[in-house]
Amino acid sequence: MKVESLVNIIGADFYTGVPDSQLKALCNYLMNTYGIDQHHHIIAANEGNCTALAAGYHLATGKVPVVYMQNSGEGNIINPVASLLNDKVYAIPMIFIVGWRGEPGVHDEPQHIYQGEVTVKLLEDMDIRTFIIGKDTTEEELTAVMEEYRSVLEKGKQVAFVVRKGALKYETEVEYSNSNKMIREEIIQHIAKATGEDPIVSTTGKPSRELFETRTANGQSHKYDFLTVGSMGHTSSIALGIALNKPNQRIWCVDGDGAVLMHMGSMAVLGANKPENVIHVVINNGAHETVGGMPTVASQIDLVAIAKACGYPNAVCVDNFDDLDKEMEAAKGRKELSLIEVKCSIGARDDLGRPTTTALENKENFMAYLAEL
Repeated sequence: MKVESLVNIIGADFYTGVPDSQLKALCNYLMNTYGIDQHHHIIAANEGNCTALAAGYHLATGKVPVVYMQNSGEGNIINPVASLLNDKVYAIPMIFIVGWRGEPGVHDEPQHIYQGEVTVKLLEDMDIRTFIIGKDTTEEELTAVMEEYRSVLEKGKQVAFVVRKGALKYETEVEYSNSNKMIREEIIQHIAKATGEDPIVSTTGKPSRELFETRTANGQSHKYDFLTVGSMGHTSSIALGIALNKPNQRIWCVDGDGAVLMHMGSMAVLGANKPENVIHVVINNGAHETVGGMPTVASQIDLVAIAKACGYPNAVCVDNFDDLDKEMEAAKGRKELSLIEVKCSIGARDDLGRPTTTALENKENFMAYLAEL
């Protein structure tokens, strides 16, 4: 189905969400049609943020908003759906469009398997009426469902469209880029060299994939790295939990701008605890690149100032490899929490692979290595 048909049938004029590769057609349509527009389309920090923002839109306009997300974001909407939107509370109508990663019977990455199994059940448990859109869904079917949904929405309830892989199409390509010069995979290579045998906790998506391939290319063990393949936004908290219990071992956290934004409160907790053994590297390309390249707001904010305000004793921003190498060496030489923001371009190799070990093997090898330290 063409994404234009979905949008026309829904008939809403405000969308907010967190981008998803399964919904790339919708994301590209919204960016090509509206860009980032306060009245029509906003990319938020996390899915709960989107839901609350959409609730505010409804309160101000009386209209029904649309929130889009990958199914991994369902966990972030449970609280606002149950305690804000529900018809036993404020009865705020809303349409969710959910990309179905890990659909049973469809091959996907390990972090999506269980989430895929419970995707529809979680929505139904939250009293959200659900319809699945597949490649064979017709405009007539969708129109009939939307007519039913309108009566549900009028009662202050929520509805959802769960989108299968390849179900939506959009013919216009949208290219995402920035003016930064540093390539992320090369940044990862510099980090791997600087860290030596220090443990690394790396964030969701392409950074972890590039770290895995860097270790393979260098003939190094993967035991040094915990690849946070799911739970976007929680990498720095995992690193903090390790660091507090391995106080004599330096721990590196390799993070991304979208992940930092998703749960920025973790920076406040890091700054308040001030672990002397954590080096927090944030690779900032101002984009949700792993799921298509749609923008984040990270190119418009000062992460260094935020880190310092959160209590990080040291925080710097670099945009070239000489400064990156110098700042990593400086961070290694001091016993204080440090943040290094690295300005990064958008883009990755077309043949970038995925880890060849399982998530469980990664955990066990990493834990065995930590036990040696």
